[in-house]
Amino acid sequence: MAIAQIYPSLLAADFGRIADAARAVEGRADWLHVDVMDYHFVPNLAFSGDTVTALRAATETPLDCHLMISDPDRWAPGFAERGAANVTIHAEAVENLPRTTEAIRAAGARTGLAVKPATPVEGYADDLHRFDLLLLMTIEPGFGGQTFMDSVLPKIQAARRLLDQRGLDLWLQIDGGVNAETIERAAAAGVDVFVAGTAVYGLADPGAAVEALRAQALRASPRLAPPRREMPERATTA
Repeated sequence: MAIAQIYPSLLAADFGRIADAARAVEGRADWLHVDVMDYHFVPNLAFSGDTVTALRAATETPLDCHLMISDPDRWAPGFAERGAANVTIHAEAVENLPRTTEAIRAAGARTGLAVKPATPVEGYADDLHRFDLLLLMTIEPGFGGQTFMDSVLPKIQAARRLLDQRGLDLWLQIDGGVNAETIERAAAAGVDVFVAGTAVYGLADPGAAVEALRAQALRASPRLAPPRREMPERATTA
């Protein structure tokens, strides 16, 4: 069975307290999602390799770097060298997909392929074996807090069928508008990795929010299983 994984997006956290935000979900989040944006591929700026280095020193949670940048062929391996456990590149931006994925792996990281809502997955079907993760954007990339695009659900279902038919052991991830109202639809469609921003960091207890989202995903999909670890008890205050 696939593991239901929740990746809090630090794009929704307080940028002045990023290390605290990472620690707030320690032991509850599966990975941390780090959006890297260059104001070229998308109209926004966020995070850098230095952010990854600092986070790696602040938390034991693995870092999932989503590169929304031009020229990922040049920059992606460096994020792996700085400690990212996974580096995802956009299909729309990469020039030499085989070489870049090999360079990311050589630097010690897993690798993912991301596609925008309008980009068909089928065009990359013969390259998916190179990756560990397939990220389907459920918003237009660039800004957090957007509304989940229900129009992407058939694409999610088609991607799940494609992965299963080809026997590909990829994690199917979505990013954008994941919250208590949308996660069950996504889980039922075939997702197993959920990036959630404001649905985690917009609440008073981010760790509890992670657990609640995972519970919803598990209820919605019989193909998902909980993580193979003990979740820490929720901290209480007098």
